Amino acid sequence: MFDTLVIATDGSESVQRAVDVALDFAERFDADVHALFVVDEGQIESSPENVREQLRAGLEDDGENAVAEVATRAESSVTTAVREGRPAAAISDYAREVDADVVATGTRGRHGENRYLIGGVAESVVRRCPVPVLTVRQLENGADGGTDAPAA
Repeated sequence: MFDTLVIATDGSESVQRAVDVALDFAERFDADVHALFVVDEGQIESSPENVREQLRAGLEDDGENAVAEVATRAESSVTTAVREGRPAAAISDYAREVDADVVATGTRGRHGENRYLIGGVAESVVRRCPVPVLTVRQLENGADGGTDAPAA
């Protein structure tokens, strides 16, 4: 039913539960796993011109570390990718490119609680992604428990 799963990660602590849930999901369905980090071109474009290349390089390094972390936590091999673009669009494009059956993401990322219920990127992915999206919220105080309902 699920052959290919994409885990969208930003490397933040709040996405770690989403990674755990997604890896468990992939293992149960014996799915191929792709870990994806998107360097936000909007963040780069809004920075002062004289630091853009340095910022891009730093974000690419963060991305490599984030997807490598997913790969080390998996029991099987993980295809990793770091892309640049608008995060929601790049995640959706990548899902199409690898013919994903589901995308997993956390509901809050690096920008924390700047959105009321669901993070801006997660909300945009749910709205535009061509495949089902499994959103996983970080529980308060590190409690363990269920996930948000998958959205189509």
